[in-house]
Amino acid sequence: MSRVAKYPVKLPGGVEFKLDGDQLSVKGSQGTLSMTVHPDVVVAQEEGQLTFKPSESAKSWAMVGTTRALVQNLVTGVSEGFSRSLEINGVGYRAQAKGQTLNLTLGFSHPVDYELPEGVTAETPKNTTIVLKSADKQKLGQVAAEIRAFRPPEPYKGKGIRYGDEQVRRKEAKKK
Repeated sequence: MSRVAKYPVKLPGGVEFKLDGDQLSVKGSQGTLSMTVHPDVVVAQEEGQLTFKPSESAKSWAMVGTTRALVQNLVTGVSEGFSRSLEINGVGYRAQAKGQTLNLTLGFSHPVDYELPEGVTAETPKNTTIVLKSADKQKLGQVAAEIRAFRPPEPYKGKGIRYGDEQVRRKEAKKK
């Protein structure tokens, strides 16, 4: 039985919630996000809070917990937004953000130009740090994973692109 599903989602000021059938949309200062609610989940709004209840299905408690977590991410995204930082480590490795394009120099014979999808912005406060911001947590994580995949951190020297909070387990070099 899901414990997450028992807690209501509080709607902060300035956030509008609308439910049309199984289509749920949330609008706030950062934009508008929507999702489809599973048919086994009943969503109710009362006193500035959203509550979630299961239908009669046996597996519906799992879907209630999942739906509640996704709706919480939507509400947080449209009110505050999410950010993810990436760090670049390596000699000559650098990044530069120009509008919706992220230019990466990662030791290849050519620079990598990554087009950011709509709704995701990138900043480069230093040429070895990338800060991604978006209202959509899923899209932000996907973009961060795609950028990291260009040059994942390697275990011998630690060179590559890593998440800001990622720890790379280092290996010892080969002995003579």
